[in-house]
Amino acid sequence: MSEPLAERLKSETHELHRAAERSAFMSALLSGRLERGAYALMLRSLHEIYAALEAGLDAHPGHPQLARVWCPALARRAALERDLCGLAGKAWATELDAQPAAQQHARHLRQLARETPAALLGHAYVRYLGDLSGGQLLAPIVERSLQLPAGDATRFYDFGGVSLAAQRGRDFRDGLAAIDDRGRLADMLVAEARLAFGLHLRLFDELALAADLARPQPSDASPRSRA
Repeated sequence: MSEPLAERLKSETHELHRAAERSAFMSALLSGRLERGAYALMLRSLHEIYAALEAGLDAHPGHPQLARVWCPALARRAALERDLCGLAGKAWATELDAQPAAQQHARHLRQLARETPAALLGHAYVRYLGDLSGGQLLAPIVERSLQLPAGDATRFYDFGGVSLAAQRGRDFRDGLAAIDDRGRLADMLVAEARLAFGLHLRLFDELALAADLARPQPSDASPRSRA
């Protein structure tokens, strides 16, 4: 019996996922050592990615593969904008620059939306399942470390409560399960998910440098970007 697509994505991106979690920037975030400016810069960079990803997903409402997985309730762009306004003011879009890796990621997503929209699911897998699981643990860490009121500047992680976030995650995996895990599309989604993690590793390196954190050693497992 073949491996379900969600499990295949998980197993074939495991090393890259672990490398991202162990990066200097994510280690600082998880341990509550990140300063407000560095956190805002991370959100600004993520907004660049989500704006391109969600525009691409929304542009193909009748696409047979995207429709199985994409739910507009997952969208994070508007929540990121509200968080950034709270953290950096209304001029955040001009006063904060997305890091180069985020800009490259966004360009790649826009290209996929034009040419191969189904491939966006590989990137959606990396972002949304992470938000729905590990992201739920980050909100209290961020609020505590940055001394923010509950729910202030952490809307990015809010899917309407833990139970609803868990249900959204199950629905996402169920949508992936409806896709043939042995065909060309599945291979493409795995490749795009690996690419997404590789770009995130680069992004975390850039954010670590911007925050004056110790730069981690480059990972040999990181894939070369095709964007």
